[in-house]
Amino acid sequence: MKRNLALFLLLALAIAGCKKSDDDTTYNPSKDGIVGKWYSSRTNIAPGLANYCDSIYAEFKSDFTYTVKSYKTGSLTTMTGTFSQVKPTTGTIWAITVNQSTPTTLTSTGIFEIDATTTPFSMKYEVIQVQPVITGFSAPTVEGGFGSTKYNNVALAYYIQKYKRTDL
Repeated sequence: MKRNLALFLLLALAIAGCKKSDDDTTYNPSKDGIVGKWYSSRTNIAPGLANYCDSIYAEFKSDFTYTVKSYKTGSLTTMTGTFSQVKPTTGTIWAITVNQSTPTTLTSTGIFEIDATTTPFSMKYEVIQVQPVITGFSAPTVEGGFGSTKYNNVALAYYIQKYKRTDL
């Protein structure tokens, strides 16, 4: 009897140990933000970037590092660095700061929004370089929404990039 009870307890512990953790690692856009792998090409490339690339693969990691691979007619440019994101207190638009370390050092700021109702998830992303300063440009803001990048105080919608999630 003791042997059966011990075997039962061991089996129960084994089953409980195999149960899915409450610390589920499933991607949740409202908690995880931009973390993941994203792809953009053709008409999803922002008009303001179309002369510089025809497809983009971006990976934003949970350790707040990123790698972006940008292609233009087969020629590859790889950009790496760190990022920070600020979860919205209202609405669904996040703020982001991207600190690029290669191939050149620069900082860009802007916004992004993930649509979890699409399959795969989609994302709108709009950032502009703020350091070194590009004279006349100001970065998009959460309050201004998409299309709030400005040049000489005139709002532009030329830098809104569209991505599809590729790793779910």
